[in-house]
Amino acid sequence: MTSAAPEPPFSTPPPWPQCGHGATADDPVGCRGIHVPGHSACLAHLDEDDRAAYLAGLAPGADIDHRGTPFTPDLLARLLAALRDPAIGKPRTGDVQFDEATFSGNARFVGVVFSGNASFSEAVFSGNAWFNNAALSGNASFDRTVFSDIASFGEAVFSDSATFGEAVFSGEAWFNEAVFSGNAWFSGVVFSSDARLAAVFSGKAWFSGAVFSGNAWINKATFSGDAAFDGTTFSRDVGFSGATFSGDARFGAARFEMASRLGPLACGGRVVLDGAVFQQPVTVEIAAHQVSCARTRWASAATLQLRYAELDLRDAVFEYPVVVAARPTPFPLSAPGDLLPETELPGLDPGVRLSTVGGVDAAHLALHDIDLSGCRFAGAVHLDQLRVDGWCTFATTPAGWSRRFPWRWSRRTTLAEEHHWRVRTARHPALARGWTPPPEDAPALRPTAVAALYRQLRKSLEDGKNEPGAAHFYFGECEMRRRDTDGTPWSERALLTAYWALSGYGLRASRALGWLGVAMTVTLAVMVLWGLPAKDPRPTVTGRQVAVGQDVAWTTDTPDPVNPTGPWSERVTGERVEKALRVVINSVVFRSSGQDLTTAGTYTEMASRLAEPVLLGLAVLAVRSRVKR
Repeated sequence: MTSAAPEPPFSTPPPWPQCGHGATADDPVGCRGIHVPGHSACLAHLDEDDRAAYLAGLAPGADIDHRGTPFTPDLLARLLAALRDPAIGKPRTGDVQFDEATFSGNARFVGVVFSGNASFSEAVFSGNAWFNNAALSGNASFDRTVFSDIASFGEAVFSDSATFGEAVFSGEAWFNEAVFSGNAWFSGVVFSSDARLAAVFSGKAWFSGAVFSGNAWINKATFSGDAAFDGTTFSRDVGFSGATFSGDARFGAARFEMASRLGPLACGGRVVLDGAVFQQPVTVEIAAHQVSCARTRWASAATLQLRYAELDLRDAVFEYPVVVAARPTPFPLSAPGDLLPETELPGLDPGVRLSTVGGVDAAHLALHDIDLSGCRFAGAVHLDQLRVDGWCTFATTPAGWSRRFPWRWSRRTTLAEEHHWRVRTARHPALARGWTPPPEDAPALRPTAVAALYRQLRKSLEDGKNEPGAAHFYFGECEMRRRDTDGTPWSERALLTAYWALSGYGLRASRALGWLGVAMTVTLAVMVLWGLPAKDPRPTVTGRQVAVGQDVAWTTDTPDPVNPTGPWSERVTGERVEKALRVVINSVVFRSSGQDLTTAGTYTEMASRLAEPVLLGLAVLAVRSRVKR
């Protein structure tokens, strides 16, 4: 009789007719192996003659049920030899049940063809478990199975669903080039050593709650359906290099304790890192439609290099500097010239768009080459310390002309929050044309709140020596203050309105120069028509000689300028225009022309000497804001 493998004691008997061999007072249940049909013992404890007769009666494709049976390597080999199909040269089974079976030594199921369902739930493999090249056509269940040493499923084919829920892999787990055509459940699995999962998952793959105590090598794995790693713990390094996901890849609340790199991976759907924790410096490389990092905690420095993605950083926690950058070229893999395939992302713009940083402390956040046109900054703190480098773009004002005032918006960089405010407060649909409407979850902000966002981001750009960009945000800040009817006094709003109308808050040189041209033209016209006297007054000398040899007293007097009274054709002459032009030019540089003027001309010159230098100064200020370095 073949010696049986030791089996752990159970306090309750199984639901099938059990062998009971070896029952004692301490172990009243004994062997849990199911009876061999027609006998009262399991296969391991059956008499040798009866065992031989049973095995001889098996045929390829037969259904077998050996739940709870203890197997030695020899007994397993004899069972599989009895099921060997001469046509294919491999063992072939129908439905098999090895639930709670124990396998001492090495268990070799290499190349076995499981034509029906295969159940190994709660089985215990004390040695190595070899399932290489096995073909499992039906449902395969390894729930709560214990693999004490190496578990190898290399190139195994799972044609239907495969479940490894809460299984324990104490040794290395190899799934290289395995194929999962149906759904694959690895929820709650514990990988105590290195795990190699470079497999093909055609259905959904669940690794939720799994624990990888060793290295997790999932390089070049293919997930055709959704893949869930929610709550998974990666205690050591993790490799997803070259992994591709056709559906969503979920890493919600996952823990990366020692991972130095995540990716590069490609995803045709969403990569969800909500609530994930990265405890060591890490580089994340992802090409995906969407990447969500809501409530993600970065406990060390990190670099996110992305392609194609719309990124959500809502409520993320940055304890150390984190750089988010758009990668312009495909990610390289380990082999020279080998690039990450992006077949799931055909024909898309590889740029990266940031959707929100609400709830983020931006003091440790740096953005490089990111599209910020739709980004919502409301709710973030320390935006004045945000680093914006490279080719980062913001939203702009609408282009083109309108039939309603203002007929044309001044072209400038704006925040998404101003777009949302404009749409919400537009009194006519025409005023909202060209502005981006707010999403449903966007909060309704007052102008003073939008002005605060502009002020903080302006400081950030100024610290980054981006003075022209900061000037756009100064315009936006002033615009919101001018529109704020709750917190800004009317006198301040009136002053801001004048400042906006004359020079675009000191940022529109063309507007200031236009008003300067208008002022100079008006001054010139007034001078020509009313400011210059009809004739230049000539000094008159008067006096009287009292006696010869006495002092003579003479008086010189200049008569008052005479207002012109003739027709306009007589007033508008080349000479008068030339004199008026001198007055205007001197007024621009705050100088007196010294020209004799009428009373109207004198007051006009005084007004122009005040207004025109101010307009010139505003124009110079606007030019300076554009070229300041």
